[in-house]
Amino acid sequence: MKIMIEFYRTRVKDDAHATVGRAMSDAIDRKDAIEVARSLSVTLSMPQRPDGMMITDMTGQMLYTGIVDAVGR
Repeated sequence: MKIMIEFYRTRVKDDAHATVGRAMSDAIDRKDAIEVARSLSVTLSMPQRPDGMMITDMTGQMLYTGIVDAVGR
């Protein structure tokens, strides 16, 4: 399936999100989509390191939203 991944930074005082990167990719299922996003969070060129991500399918259905793991950083 095609997925859209949005990476963002979160402002602590009011939980506002600022998008720092977006990417489209292919994934087999939800679990694979999360792995693809975590990999891209390290390799994708972005102006800041993201602390969160949201993954949607091409219809806009949310598959995952949450904190980007710090593994590999």
